[in-house]
Amino acid sequence: MAMTQESGSPKTVGKVDNTVADWPLTFVQHNFGAHCFDTIGCRITYAGFTHGVEGSEEVSPPLVSRRGTREQILRAGHLARRNFPPPAHVVWRSKDGQPHEADIDIGEIFRDQKIVHRVPREDIREGVSITDPDIVLEVEDRTITVYMRAFIPTKELQVPGNPYSGHRDDLVRVWSRTY
Repeated sequence: MAMTQESGSPKTVGKVDNTVADWPLTFVQHNFGAHCFDTIGCRITYAGFTHGVEGSEEVSPPLVSRRGTREQILRAGHLARRNFPPPAHVVWRSKDGQPHEADIDIGEIFRDQKIVHRVPREDIREGVSITDPDIVLEVEDRTITVYMRAFIPTKELQVPGNPYSGHRDDLVRVWSRTY
């Protein structure tokens, strides 16, 4: 672990075992997922993995054609990516046939390496580790959006009577650009 000097006091950097005592919550590795909706030939390359369709003429259907909501569908499948590989490279055509290409710098979007979530500190369970967050890149027609989802253990059940609901994992939009 590296040490830095901020405000005259040492701070440990690179800690993977986040707890509410380690406020604000930070991350040194993340899970990654990419999804294409309403596009043609959509391909996303990040951390050595390519996501998207096989062929340049293959159409990715709109989100509404999928079973579930955006919140349910957008998840990460590639685990424990060290912060941060080179930018995600995205090549696609919007549904009107217009070609697009973009490099999305995940490291710049999350340069402070803080976990983006919606759970107030006082609602987070004490002494429980916060796992690696999901970073999800979505291409939908002409828009690229980057989300974060973090599994945050809560003091209270989120669904009364459901013993498996002692957490939140909200999908939080962090960055978006239309091309």
